[in-house]
This record gives sequence, C-alpha cells and structure tokens, in this order.
Amino acid sequence: MKTAAIIGGGVIGGGWAARFLLNGWDVRVFDPDPEAEAKLAPVLAQARRALPSLTDVALPPEGQLTFHDTMSEVVKGAVWVQESVPERLELKQKVYQTLQAAMDGDAILASSTSGFTPSQLQGCATRPEQIMVCHPFNPVYLMPLIEVVPSPVTDLALVEKAEGILRSLGHYPLRVRKEIDAHIADRFLEAVWREALWLVKDGVATTEEIDEAIRMGFGIRWAQMGLFDTYRTAGGDAGMRHFMAQFGPCLQSPWTKLMDVPEFTDELVDLIAGQSDAQSGHMTIAEMLKARDDNLVGMMRSLKANDWGAGAVMNAHEASLRAGTVLGAHADELEDVSTPIQTVRRAVPLDWTDYNGHMNEARYLQAFGDATDRFMAMIGCDADYIATGGSYFTAETHIRHVDEVHAGAVIDVRTQVLVGAGKKLHLFHEMYEGERLLATGEHFLLHVSLETRRPSDPSAAILTSLERIATAHSALTMPEGAGRAVGQRP
Repeated sequence: MKTAAIIGGGVIGGGWAARFLLNGWDVRVFDPDPEAEAKLAPVLAQARRALPSLTDVALPPEGQLTFHDTMSEVVKGAVWVQESVPERLELKQKVYQTLQAAMDGDAILASSTSGFTPSQLQGCATRPEQIMVCHPFNPVYLMPLIEVVPSPVTDLALVEKAEGILRSLGHYPLRVRKEIDAHIADRFLEAVWREALWLVKDGVATTEEIDEAIRMGFGIRWAQMGLFDTYRTAGGDAGMRHFMAQFGPCLQSPWTKLMDVPEFTDELVDLIAGQSDAQSGHMTIAEMLKARDDNLVGMMRSLKANDWGAGAVMNAHEASLRAGTVLGAHADELEDVSTPIQTVRRAVPLDWTDYNGHMNEARYLQAFGDATDRFMAMIGCDADYIATGGSYFTAETHIRHVDEVHAGAVIDVRTQVLVGAGKKLHLFHEMYEGERLLATGEHFLLHVSLETRRPSDPSAAILTSLERIATAHSALTMPEGAGRAVGQRP
C-alpha cells in the first residue's frame, strides 16, 4: 500500500491528506496540535463531498488515515513526505533534520511553502538532493496545480518520480524552471493583491466591487484560457502580435502602483476587514467553503466536457483510473462474460440532484446512456469506428426508479444483453449502490449507416464480440422488470 506522511495538518496539510486518502493512499498525519484530528475532520468531509463529483469514474477505495505522536514514526516507510509547517525557515530546516533521520532515502520530501526556495530549505539538510518544493493551491483536494520547484542539487530522477505521483492523484505538476521567491503563481497574485489594496485605500473601489470585477469579467476568462491566450484572442485573427502593437504602448502609462505598497496601517486593515464583513459577513465560513467547492466542481466539469485546461487534467486522471479495469477493457479482453458486465462505476456529482436531494430524472438517463456508450465501445463501436460511418441509434428507452439516490453515492451499472444479433441491440441496465438496486434502464438500439441514415449491419468484428456476450447472457434469467410497460409493477 502506498503511504504518504503529512507533517502539519492545517488547511493545506489537511488538503494534501484528503487528496492522497481519497486516491487510495494510506495517510499518516503528524501535528503537535492536540485538536489536529478534530480540525482535519471538516476538511476531509468537504473533500469527500466534492472530489468524487469531479470524475465520471469512481475513485479507488479510500486509504487508512492515522495520527501519530512523533515525526520519526509518521515517516517510516512513507513514499511521500509533505511538509506544511508554518512559514519559518529555521523551523522547516529543523523539521527536515528530524525527518531525514527517520525516512527512506528514496522517498520524496516536498514542502508546501509559498515563500522559500528549495535551496533555502536544503541549508542544513542531511540529504539536500531529496528536498523539493511542491506548492499547492487551496483547496488542495480540488485544485489541479502544483508548482514543482527543484534546486540545482535536487535529484531530478526524484523530481520526475514526484511528478508522476502527482499526475496519478489528478494534479497538474508545473515544473518551475528557476528558483525564485514566491515561485510563479503567487508572484502574479501578489501583484494583483497590491493593486487591489491601493484601489481600496484610495477609495476607488470596495472589496466587493473588486471581487465583482474579477468574478463577472476576467476571472471567468482566466479560468479557462489563462492570461496570454486571452490576450491572443483579443488581437483578432492577427493574434498576439497585433494585440501587443495595439495595447503595448499602454504599458508606459502610469496606471498601476505595482512596485509600491501602501503602508499596512491599522486604518487600512480596519477598512478592508470592515468592507469584507459587509460583503460576505451574512455567510459562515463553512457556507462559503461549501459554495466555493460547488462552484469549482461545476466550472471544472464544464472544462472537462471540452477537454480543456483543468478539465483535460481530470480526463487524463479518469483514464488512469479506468486502466486495468473492466471499465477500460475491450470485450475480447474479458475472459468471463457470463454475468452482467460493469459499464459504469462513479460517484453521483453534486449537480445531479434536484430540490428533493435526489438524483433527477435526466441524470438517470445520462447514467444509463453512459453505460450504453461504454458497452458500445467495449464491443468495438467506438469513436474510430463511428468515424467510418456506422453507429447504434437508440430507438426506445424505459427507465424504472426503484430506490432513492443521493449526491456522493457510488453507483455501479451492470449491463445484460437481451438481444445482440444483426442490426439489433437490446440492453438491460441495473443501477446499484453496493447491492441495493436503485433503478433499471432498458434500451433498444439499431445499427445505422450514417451515410444513408437507415438500419444496416455492423462490422464483422463488432458482431463477433457482441454475439459472444449475447450467447453467454442468453443463459441468464430474464431480469425482473424487462419488457414492462410504464406503471406495471410486481
């Protein structure tokens, strides 16, 4: 079992713990705070609610979480050690001396620091080549980006190993080319933060107005396209060169005070804190975190549908989760097809539920449609085949709602072939949570020529795969509910 050791169980350390744990790793936590376990619990609860909603395939079984009294105990045998202690260099260096005395020499020792370079962290280290920065973004259990920063003495083989593990967790490791204070993203954010402080101090805008300018404008653009691609499109067909020619001269205007910082007085702190209270003081922090996670999940799932930005990272993570399972196999790779075949295993996302808290009707159809699509791909009717001019079209669907389904439930769809011969494909899907039957979906499909839009025979390869499963399933009992009309119940 892969084991991660988390040193410091605060917001960031807790986020790391959740990301590893929900991806099937055992997680050990060291934090001298006697309330560490209680403080980590709500972070894990948020992660368990939100992270499974990102993917269309279920995450691995959750690992084991344990809390330990010493750093020496927590790192013994760990593959990954993540340090997230307070941002004091002398503290971090002292922690590394203790960690390296007990941890394996080939384990990864990564820091969450946003302010220190790895060369600074390595100052008093026994094995400086083992230390690197892996700087995350909050919430760590949802946000893909990890800034991976090696120093000139960091073992690059260990860096590559770390990047591979991060990808397996659904992260996007961004290798920082040179050591620099605050790395990449925080330097950029610091510039925006400084300008925002001036706008508030000078009475140009309130905290709420600045946030609305971001939320309603460039923040949405940045979320899916970043900075330079956004400006590239602003240049029209002529692209970035035209944009630079048009707007480059504006950089000479004294618009900003980015190299100057307002004096951090009590008056400025009171002004900003008061405006922030007026802006969102009607919500608790827990309510804000719930809304944040729901919004992030919704935006990232939209990006996922277009295989774009953070969505492309999630799609790659899903492919790795499917690999080696029936969900990623071709029918010919399955030795035993004598029982209904698993075609979907996923958690019910947050946005699949209605006003009653149940999965809504359209999502049942989507889940069963996904099962049909997976079965089609399994027998060879995949995107490449469809591009040659043939596909199955659904002619009839019947869905029965048997029991309640809620957000976060891990559902399995098992598919039985009732008819699989010639142009006809008759499927019966059963949706389960564990062994509790939730719903059934019966689909009748015809193979169609995309050129004539009329029924046609599928390829010989598809027929061979389909008939093998159909023959095996013909020995099964006709499932309860198959062929029923609407309203007919036992």
